[in-house]
Amino acid sequence: MTLLGQAASTLHRVPEGPGYSLLLVLHVAFAVVGFGILATTGVQALRARRGPGQAGADGLRRYFRPGVNWAGRTLYLVPVLGFGLLADSSGAFDAADAWVIAGLALWVTSAVLAELLVWPGERRLQRIVSERWADPGARQALEQQCTRVAVTSAVLTGLFVAAVAVMVAKP
Repeated sequence: MTLLGQAASTLHRVPEGPGYSLLLVLHVAFAVVGFGILATTGVQALRARRGPGQAGADGLRRYFRPGVNWAGRTLYLVPVLGFGLLADSSGAFDAADAWVIAGLALWVTSAVLAELLVWPGERRLQRIVSERWADPGARQALEQQCTRVAVTSAVLTGLFVAAVAVMVAKP
């Protein structure tokens, strides 16, 4: 028997139950929030390049106010909840499944890029925007940080889309 061109023997049984459903909703929500904040940081970095005289500069000052971007750190809950989903799947899914390994590899790559490039760049932007945004001498540092954060955020958005495709398709 085939279903949508795939043999029924290759299809996974879909886990059921309120615990699994709750874990799935949280897993997806924290992925969307974590990656969404990283994408938003990239967009705001591009806007910050225009300087303090632009429309919406006060909003950028608030966005880049000094402090830890805790919403972005929800990214770290994604694999924790993913392993919870595996454990609660009653054997339907396994950590050795290729799609699980691919999803985890995409997540690890994303976390490393966020830790090495986005969040340190965001901290530097916080300092520039809060202390010396109007200083012409800070212009080169501002442009460099804005570009680095924006490009890395775009890459992370691509990795998120790839991870969603892998999680949905389960190849």
